[in-house]
Amino acid sequence: MKLIDKHTLSFFDYFLIVGVVVTSVAYSLVTKEFDILGFIASFTGLVCVVLVAKGNIINYVFGFINVSLYAYISFKSQLYGDAALNALYYVPMQIIGWLSWSKKKQVEDETKVKARRMTFRQIIILFAVCVASVALCGFILDKVGDPQPYKDSATTVLSIIAMYLMVKAYTEQWLLWIVTNVISVAMWLILTVRGEAHAEMMVIMWVFYLANSINGLIQWRKLARSESNLSKELQ
Repeated sequence: MKLIDKHTLSFFDYFLIVGVVVTSVAYSLVTKEFDILGFIASFTGLVCVVLVAKGNIINYVFGFINVSLYAYISFKSQLYGDAALNALYYVPMQIIGWLSWSKKKQVEDETKVKARRMTFRQIIILFAVCVASVALCGFILDKVGDPQPYKDSATTVLSIIAMYLMVKAYTEQWLLWIVTNVISVAMWLILTVRGEAHAEMMVIMWVFYLANSINGLIQWRKLARSESNLSKELQ
């Protein structure tokens, strides 16, 4: 069984993967420093999200490496919330996600998961939960002195919910990832200006994440439609 063959990735997927490599190398040449840790985190993260967009279960292998390194980098940059989120939530969720997706594989392709769509009622509930959770968490962070409480709240809360939807193979995860990626790009740009270590590489990574999340939404909608059509044919 081939886990990733030539038909798994599209031209756009290769563009993203090669793009993050070329951009990272170009940055290293300009600064005359090669951030090996940031590069590995960016590369494995990009491969992970590209494979997620394809519904490929192997994403969890690359994801495990990425979130482990990102937790360390965030801790060094004093982003303790992000560090805790990745170390205590994302790392174990890679294992849980692998096991969950293993039970939802397509019959004709053992590496691909069956994509699902939420009902209108579920979407309304999801929106309400997101708004209420971000507001509550932001209020608490504001009370404890967080300088950007609602930004931190949004990235943390939406990431947790999006990861849960990813494990459950819901297409709507990508809407939350898009919002989270936009906020994360802004956050790391600020840290770049402040001169934090690895921040530039994280900006590169999150920009490519954003591009992939838009593509992921498109791809998963197609996967969900194909699953729906297949179900109708079997009825």
